[in-house]
Amino acid sequence: MKERIASTQRDRLLSGPFVLVSLSNFFQGIAFNLFLHFPGFLSELGAREAQIGLLFGLSSVASIAARPKLGQVMDTRGRRGVILVGNALHVVALALYLTVHLGPWIYFVRILHGLAVAILFTVLFTYAADCVPEKRRMQGLMLFGVSGMLPIALGGLLGDALLARADFSLLFQVALGLAILAALLALPLPEMSTPASANAEEAPVGFRKVLVQPQLVTVWGLTAIFSIALAAMFTFLRTFVDASGIGSVGGFFGAYASVAVTLRVVAGWLPDRVGAKRVLYPALATLAAGFLLLAFASSSRDVLVAGALCGAGHGYTFPLLFGMVVGRARTADRGSAMAIYTALFDVGVLIGGPLLGFVIEIRGYTEMFITAAALVTIGTVIFAVADRGRS
Repeated sequence: MKERIASTQRDRLLSGPFVLVSLSNFFQGIAFNLFLHFPGFLSELGAREAQIGLLFGLSSVASIAARPKLGQVMDTRGRRGVILVGNALHVVALALYLTVHLGPWIYFVRILHGLAVAILFTVLFTYAADCVPEKRRMQGLMLFGVSGMLPIALGGLLGDALLARADFSLLFQVALGLAILAALLALPLPEMSTPASANAEEAPVGFRKVLVQPQLVTVWGLTAIFSIALAAMFTFLRTFVDASGIGSVGGFFGAYASVAVTLRVVAGWLPDRVGAKRVLYPALATLAAGFLLLAFASSSRDVLVAGALCGAGHGYTFPLLFGMVVGRARTADRGSAMAIYTALFDVGVLIGGPLLGFVIEIRGYTEMFITAAALVTIGTVIFAVADRGRS
């Protein structure tokens, strides 16, 4: 009887730490997504397109540069301390936005913000993976992913509402308040991992060796392709809507987030039941279909349906790749593995933005969205062949 109760507790998804880390991720996610409006602030200061791109690029470069050391610290010293440091840096960075002007100081603040976001994005997802029972891993990671998906829609809408009533100072203050709330929610989190210093028999192999492990290389490749393709939406949907006069950013991402969240909550059990790849391949095909619909969109309805398709694809693909990383990496190397996985999304911004932007300049938005669909399709086929035989 006691063994049955213990087994039930181990398989429980909604544990105290899981709920707390999800709430913390939710509020810091809204704070982060308020900065979807940050280009408008820079324009008000007089920044040109190239300078805006440089400021966003600096954040991504800082995020990528921090990942190797971050993975090592999580694997050798645990997650809790990293969570506390990340939240502290996040609060400081957002407070400093109230002091910025168009000069060297803003570059420092952007780099600090990039470091804080890199730490929190990586460590909170790693901590959530530690909390999730192995038998329900995919479902648990999908539920946790809701706390990161909802802020995409809420951050944009909240930012619109704030800026309709006041200036960017209020937006920065609200972001700061949300970051403080996220930090307070993270304070009670216990250490869930066993640092290497306490488990010498299974020492971590290090960031570089995890990067080249055969069972993970194929996942890294597909994740990179996926993240590059996402730039088609997150970087260029605003300019596509402005140039074409079709649909709205709010409508697209509202449909996107609504479908993704619904799938994760209602059908998050599906990958554990039928197998991750049996869900992954249709999800990627759905994402590609969403890009193709955007390529030939002629009405607001087309944009909404495309948002729903892309949301369905993203809603499954991100947590499924996340789950594969967790399942294939050794527990002792989970921090480094998650550091690589999350860094690939910053790499996607650095590569996907210029690449797809070049396609727009040369051929236009239709060809750009077709290119994104082709990238997803080709990447999926290569992954299916190279990863054959692995679960």
